Amino acid sequence: MMRNFLCAVVVLSVALTVGCAVGGNGIVNSPSVSVSITTPATTNPLAIYPTQTVTLTAVTTDPAFAPITWTLSGGGTIVSTTPPTTSTSATATYQAPSTANTTSTITAAFTSTPSVNSAFSMNIVDITTQVAPVTLNVGENLIQQFTVVAVPDAAPQTFQWTCTANNVQCPDSAFSQDPNISGLANYTGQSSCIGCTVAISAVTPLDTTGCVANPKYCTAAKATVVTSRVSGTYAFQFSGYDTDGNPVAVAGTFTAGTNGAISTGVEDLLNSSGWAKKSITGGSYTPTSSDSNNGNNAGTLKLTLPSGVYPNQFQAVLDGNGDLEMIESDGHGAGSGIAQVSSGSGPFKGAQVYAFGFTGVDSGGKRVGYAGVLPMDGSGNIVSGQIDVNDNGSSSNSICGTTPPCSVAGTYSSNGDGSWNVAITSPVVMSFDFYIAGGANGKSNPLIFYAISTDPGANPAVSGTMALQDNTQTYNNSAFNGASISTLSGVDGANTNVSLTLGDTDGDGDFSGQYDQNDAGTINAAVAFPGSSTAYTYAASSTTSGRYVFQMLGNPGAKTAVPPIPVVLYASGANRGFLLDQSSAAVMTGTMSPQGKIELGGLGGSDQPGTFAAATTSSTNSGVTPLAANLLFTSVGNAVYNVAGTQYPGGTAIAENYTLGPAGTGTIVPISPATTPNYAFYVIGTLGCTGTPKNPNPACAVTSFMMIDEDATNTTPSVIFAQE
Repeated sequence: MMRNFLCAVVVLSVALTVGCAVGGNGIVNSPSVSVSITTPATTNPLAIYPTQTVTLTAVTTDPAFAPITWTLSGGGTIVSTTPPTTSTSATATYQAPSTANTTSTITAAFTSTPSVNSAFSMNIVDITTQVAPVTLNVGENLIQQFTVVAVPDAAPQTFQWTCTANNVQCPDSAFSQDPNISGLANYTGQSSCIGCTVAISAVTPLDTTGCVANPKYCTAAKATVVTSRVSGTYAFQFSGYDTDGNPVAVAGTFTAGTNGAISTGVEDLLNSSGWAKKSITGGSYTPTSSDSNNGNNAGTLKLTLPSGVYPNQFQAVLDGNGDLEMIESDGHGAGSGIAQVSSGSGPFKGAQVYAFGFTGVDSGGKRVGYAGVLPMDGSGNIVSGQIDVNDNGSSSNSICGTTPPCSVAGTYSSNGDGSWNVAITSPVVMSFDFYIAGGANGKSNPLIFYAISTDPGANPAVSGTMALQDNTQTYNNSAFNGASISTLSGVDGANTNVSLTLGDTDGDGDFSGQYDQNDAGTINAAVAFPGSSTAYTYAASSTTSGRYVFQMLGNPGAKTAVPPIPVVLYASGANRGFLLDQSSAAVMTGTMSPQGKIELGGLGGSDQPGTFAAATTSSTNSGVTPLAANLLFTSVGNAVYNVAGTQYPGGTAIAENYTLGPAGTGTIVPISPATTPNYAFYVIGTLGCTGTPKNPNPACAVTSFMMIDEDATNTTPSVIFAQE
């Protein structure tokens, strides 16, 4: 699906003067005599849908506005033509045939001199529909919204929906199409259908074969009805601040039954009193009944902890995988976190290397960040690890007192309560507990740990994430070759500094792309780099351990030049890892993720529709107001794209518009309430992007993205993660 085809023009002269011609042939008698065919800027000649009508214009020179004779080969018809006037060119209205997978060529020739002509080719392709979310569980008696779009973008956005449960048509009480938006439908999980497999699809009236006869061009959603979406053993992490502004961090695990009731669990808690292990003796997950349109995706998580221990209640939003993105809602502080179904200890075996990124505060309350790698030998030992530390702007500190990186050694063992312990013996004695979250051994879905320090009296109090490193890579410059999305968060005095970077590595040490940044209310929007600067590079460590140094942010081309800052990356895979700025007092920390495949010609607004769970990834300081939201992206046709949903705290209904550019960057602009921020967002995950020159219209879908608030009035912005 090619977006905004920029050169749908064929100009033929003696020298074939236009270099981006789609196709054609012609003979001219003089270089000054020519005819070219143009189409509307929104028309993609490589992706014309069946029965689509296209207006073609014959632009002539010497003379201008010359009479034209039109001829057609291939499918379709020329339904009408208009002659030129003294000020307008001749046009022809072409209608594609009702069947796809063919090519039509239309030729415009001077009526007086037929040898002066130009040919223009168009590919007729099938209409493809994409229903989202693709897979998920639907809770008993809860409402789940499904969206669909048709591609090519010019295709009518009107649909006929089908819903079956265990191959039987869903009753009207369970499934209905939205009366205002054709591409939106609601399904309610029926109590009588627990365990049912629900298939939901949609086709356009122009698709006479439907999904059954031709499923290649119709992506259906599959859902399972369950008693509760929260069920099983979860690992979770949380970071934030108590009501006195003191930092709080938690990592733990809990087990929920099929009805959402929590039976057991344990957590490591870091707060102003130090570190402690706390037992979770009960709790519950309850869907948010007040949010009728997002009831399947929102709820309240409660954990039964000893008296006076917080946080113990969270407002949660659920993505399609059942992960809970959550913010504290017990009135005893503010922060955000995530709970993910645990993969168990099965994938954690043998010799494995884990990259990590931790953030927290030192004994003086100053921001500190760690990044590194921990090689685990499968026998309880950590050997030949590395760590970089930035403590309040210093890379030479109480942890890593020499020129970074510092060597790391130690041991690891099970605590016997669902957590594991890492005991570091060098560069200094340190201790961490970690919990096995999601993922596996695959390089596209690495095993994830949630980690937290257990010795804050002697060392900084930090928490964060560990990710299994892809052992098929040799971590040199050539291992990084492609597009990635990087997030960074740091402090700016009492304010915060956040950024998103779309970067491209060339395998040879050069780094280019664009970034958006909100530094305490100072906005840098879509800044391209390197521009005229040669300062943007990346370099792998000679040890090939996965340590790199990237030059990021900055703006050397600005009126007052701002040089990029050096940022250490410890890779967990190609274009993936944990980031730590080496020397600034902002202590910027974050992640780099490979950008999902982007289709031929780029992304567009119709790739975005779906339901997304979104929440603040971390609270960089106590001034950040964490948020969680259910976001519903839809298309109403005519290239108009909307966002609706519910934002927490408060359960406020929101309405916004969005745009998405071909490189996977976009903006969200508020409609209601007007106080809703402007956001920049960068796409990370995609699905189904498999376009080719002959079939450039696959049903491509955005599955995850990062966004930041770009309102200058917000001096404490945060990074927000959204997952379908």
